[in-house]
Amino acid sequence: MSIACSSKTEKGTSQMHNALHDHRKVLYVVTCGSSSAPQVYDFISTAQQAGWDVCSILTPSARKFVDMSRLAQMTKRPVRSEYKRPEEPDLFPRADALVVLPVTFNTLNKWALGISDTLAVGILCEYTGLHAPIVAIAGVTENSGLDTYPPFHKSIETLRSYGVHIIHEPQRWGPQNRVPADVILTTLEHLVFQ
Repeated sequence: MSIACSSKTEKGTSQMHNALHDHRKVLYVVTCGSSSAPQVYDFISTAQQAGWDVCSILTPSARKFVDMSRLAQMTKRPVRSEYKRPEEPDLFPRADALVVLPVTFNTLNKWALGISDTLAVGILCEYTGLHAPIVAIAGVTENSGLDTYPPFHKSIETLRSYGVHIIHEPQRWGPQNRVPADVILTTLEHLVFQ
């Protein structure tokens, strides 16, 4: 489901942005390894302009697709991709919401099954259990074979039943489901402020 802005919605969105500026909410942006991973730069910038305090978390394979130093510079925080040692302090404040951009076939299926073998999937499982607002953009290419593999759709249904908002509309956003940053942000803010 996607959300179109009307003048009434734009007014509501403006109020949401003002509420964020009053007390900055923390947004974890989880990025998986995919050719569409560089979309994360535009989304982080859009979220920050709307008043979100963004923390970047990568799957191990995502490190090959994005520039970690650029993400650290954008967020003014270290980028996390590995579990911390028990004696190390937490580097991030607790999240108010999460965006997964993109979520790959592998991560989506592991997340649905609760296989938290990476920091990113562990955080997704934790915050799903806490019923945090989560928007995930499925980065599975249309007609790739993966998008028609039955467990993929079962995983989407499972995560949706847990309250995760998954956007998978390749017929609308192109074969790689490249959802614009403003659409993702509007979807997230409707979940947070509903």
